[in-house]
Amino acid sequence: MGSQTIEYEEEYEDVTVNQMLAPKTQETDATQILNNLLKEYDKKLRPDIGVKPTVIDVGIYVNSIGPVSSINMEYQIDIIFAQTWTDTRLRYNSTMKILTLNSNMVGLIWLPDTIFRNSKNADSHWITTPNQLLRIWNDGKILYTLSMGQWEERARGVQLIGTSRCPSRDQMTCFSNVREAFKDMDRLTINAECQLQLHNFPMDEHSCPLIFSSYGYPRDEMIYKWRKNSVETADQKSWRLYQFDFMGLRNTTDFVKTSAGDYVVMTVYFDLSRRMGYFTIQTYIPCILTVVLSWVSFWIKKDATPARTALGITTVLTMTTLSTVARTSLPRVSYVTAMDLFVTVCFLFVFAALMEYATLNYYSYSVRKPCNKTKRSNYSVLDVGPPPTVITLNNSMYWQEFEEACVYECLDGKDCQSFFCCFEECKGGGWRKGRVHIDILELDAYSRVFFPTSFLLFNVVYWVGYLYL
Repeated sequence: MGSQTIEYEEEYEDVTVNQMLAPKTQETDATQILNNLLKEYDKKLRPDIGVKPTVIDVGIYVNSIGPVSSINMEYQIDIIFAQTWTDTRLRYNSTMKILTLNSNMVGLIWLPDTIFRNSKNADSHWITTPNQLLRIWNDGKILYTLSMGQWEERARGVQLIGTSRCPSRDQMTCFSNVREAFKDMDRLTINAECQLQLHNFPMDEHSCPLIFSSYGYPRDEMIYKWRKNSVETADQKSWRLYQFDFMGLRNTTDFVKTSAGDYVVMTVYFDLSRRMGYFTIQTYIPCILTVVLSWVSFWIKKDATPARTALGITTVLTMTTLSTVARTSLPRVSYVTAMDLFVTVCFLFVFAALMEYATLNYYSYSVRKPCNKTKRSNYSVLDVGPPPTVITLNNSMYWQEFEEACVYECLDGKDCQSFFCCFEECKGGGWRKGRVHIDILELDAYSRVFFPTSFLLFNVVYWVGYLYL
């Protein structure tokens, strides 16, 4: 025990630290400066009222962006918002050129009534104290920064600040004044609106704006200007752009005419490009594999009706499910997106593969007719084999047809009126001219070439068109 006690005491050995303490005269000087500045100061009036407009220099430091919600058409951003202006009423003569103050001073001077026009909600950091910075230069220049972030219990933070600043005898009145001083900071993490144009989804690019201006002062009373290097960004490793790449930003200045006057509107555009990795794995690859799977039926014998039908229906239902899942990450827009086009074409290929077998089965069995012997003298047909055999099974009559039992009849060309002719006897005769004969029994062989070739051609046109054009 003794040795442990010695080690513990050595660990917390007293260390003398040399600190530069502010002289008492400077503290007194700063207190007198603030008292003199605020003695006749009216925070309800803007600087140079009735003389000239107040110029606000604006700077933004972007801590992080994201996530971006395509369904809600909004994105989240975390910034430090800095405003600089000159208030001649706060000039002072002293050797201290700059007074750096905390949030306790913010509610005692005039502040710009800046609002974010496209914000749905916002909040300001209150941990451990309100994240505000106020600096006053001796020439009256003021720097005011506000950290826009996320903390939902902001009302409790105001109450704690008010309790610590107010005397117990008049705490209710003082707390009301503190809440009034911080009312313009009762804002949430900035969830700004971004109208996404999803025609090229998921290969789309967007410019999401952050728009701010004065709420009540028109341009003849307040003017916003961008500072040099006005928009800066932090390290992007901490950003939450899960589906997007940050391409850059740009800032603009515009003027908006309203019934209340002309206002200066400042806008920062954040250029984002969507990453395709998630949608490639979740949608594109499954759709392509499902289409390829539907081609397996072309190599299954046409007599295997249960196998080919089951495979066709399964692939159609799979494409229906993939189409529904692909739409869950999108708002209910009325136009066709790039993914909608791809999924729809894949669905048509799968459905066409099922219809191919239905066509083959119909012409192979349903359209085949017994030979009409009474009219054989008028037509050149081949001799037929043994007659069909009748089999009785469960009181039902079934025709057992032998291979090449009889041939198709082309009665005066009535069965070959179209450009394509699917009957064997139409290869000869007067109606052959100008028509193309298709052997319907070889439809699977045709499909083995046509379906992969056309699907490959579609993919080439699709990806080149959306990625490079």
